[in-house]
Amino acid sequence: MNIAGTRVMLRAIEIIDLEPVHRWANDPEIQGQLGGWHFPLSKTSLATWIQSFRHDSCDQRFIIDAPGAGPIGIATLTQINWKDRNAFEGILIGEPGERRKGHATDALAALSRYAFEELGLERLDTTIVEFNDASLKLHEDCGWVREGRKERAVFRKNRFWTNVLLGMTRSSYELSLKGVAERVTRERNAVPMRNSPG
Repeated sequence: MNIAGTRVMLRAIEIIDLEPVHRWANDPEIQGQLGGWHFPLSKTSLATWIQSFRHDSCDQRFIIDAPGAGPIGIATLTQINWKDRNAFEGILIGEPGERRKGHATDALAALSRYAFEELGLERLDTTIVEFNDASLKLHEDCGWVREGRKERAVFRKNRFWTNVLLGMTRSSYELSLKGVAERVTRERNAVPMRNSPG
């Protein structure tokens, strides 16, 4: 199932996406903005991962596809906990030329609509390294709330940084992103969106 926004479409990751995914996975600028442990990844290992990947009940990853531009990034819902109805969210715009065009906002709105209105989740969580101002602004502009800090949790640039904990509940979604999601739906219905080739 594809998840449509106004500017972008969220779709399953395919082997045809190997080239951009490999580029993003090995881009020091991109990976330096993210938490976790990063190391060089070969096309072979990524191809194996893509070919073996399946959307299961606890881990969903999507390509962010922009008509006219093709794959521009990745959106994720991982660690889905069906008992407590929560998940961990991630958004990455990998193509530098496609940033600051509203694609990340649109992808986050579409992913949130899917999480709350299709999957029936109650809350989403994410963590963002303190120096990633663009991602912090994106989430806060979309109604996410800073709920805590993990001091000295990420080692980058030869020093330790704070990981900022943010969350969105169903009620905060309904107050903020639902308006964005409804606009996305209206605009999508008014102007039919074409899928990118492939």
